[in-house]
Amino acid sequence: MTARQIALAILFAVAFGLGAPTRQAQAADAICYNCPPQWADWEGMLKAIKTDLGLEMPFDNKNSGQAMSQVIAERDNPVADMAYYGVTFGFKAKAAGVTQPYKPADFDKIPADLKDPDGYWWTVHQGALGLFVNKDALGGKPVPACWRDLLKPEYKGLVGYLDPTSAAVGYVGVVAVNNALGGSFDNFQPAIDFFKGLAQNDAIVPKQTSYARVVSGEIPILFDYDFNAYRAKYSEKGAFEFVIPCEGSVSFPYVMTMVKGAPHPENAKKILDYLLSDKGQGLWTRAYMRPARPVPIPPDVAAKFLPASDYARVHAVDWEKAEAAQKAFQALYIAQVR
Repeated sequence: MTARQIALAILFAVAFGLGAPTRQAQAADAICYNCPPQWADWEGMLKAIKTDLGLEMPFDNKNSGQAMSQVIAERDNPVADMAYYGVTFGFKAKAAGVTQPYKPADFDKIPADLKDPDGYWWTVHQGALGLFVNKDALGGKPVPACWRDLLKPEYKGLVGYLDPTSAAVGYVGVVAVNNALGGSFDNFQPAIDFFKGLAQNDAIVPKQTSYARVVSGEIPILFDYDFNAYRAKYSEKGAFEFVIPCEGSVSFPYVMTMVKGAPHPENAKKILDYLLSDKGQGLWTRAYMRPARPVPIPPDVAAKFLPASDYARVHAVDWEKAEAAQKAFQALYIAQVR
């Protein structure tokens, strides 16, 4: 990250009031940025941390970009002990010099392609991107099966995706669509054309986690991960589905980092160890996430996933190359779509 990019991030943080710790944060045993209760069952995980470790860690409703911006803004006086990011922001945070190396217990059991070898970031779970659909909110329209279906007039005003210039899941959606429609990291034109079409179809583009807006029916179709869609399908009132589009999609790791100069380092290490423990990884699987370590998914949970034939359309990509191409995509998106 260049000095200019860091300066812009700091200005962003100040402009949006991200620079000052809350009273709740000041009273906590440890602080995690981007640990929102309605995402990836952080609510359940933080309750388990309090029960099993006796440590209080408040919820935090940022996305990956906002979390990194605040960590950068506070680099001379850190407030957060750790941050949870989509892996592309893990690369950025390391490059910005706001992480410190730590290898939690069981770090060696994480596959090499899911961690920084020196412990600047490491995966805690993965998700497959697709369509999180509230069937009741479709007004009788069919559940879409493919990315291209979303461009049809019948889905006008019904489709949402998170802002790809800020939220990690937003950019994952871009990579998924671009790859599925024949693009590459050197050619984002398929994705640009697709998102221009979505804009003409009155797409909804929030910046924050929007699980509740899908459950309420405000956003009937959202680009999101399997774990959020399954959570709604099996725990909320209503009819929800997860769709892996017919053209294919991608899987994406979510990572933890320890903030450089963390104010509560020992508490942070206990929590980071816990997230990779058998208990912690088991909790992730119970929330329909694929664990970082090769921990089996309980049979009763695995039975709730789409069949393996659907997941055959989900592909791994080189997220380091994706991160390197992100800035070029963002410039195209801002110029041609937003």
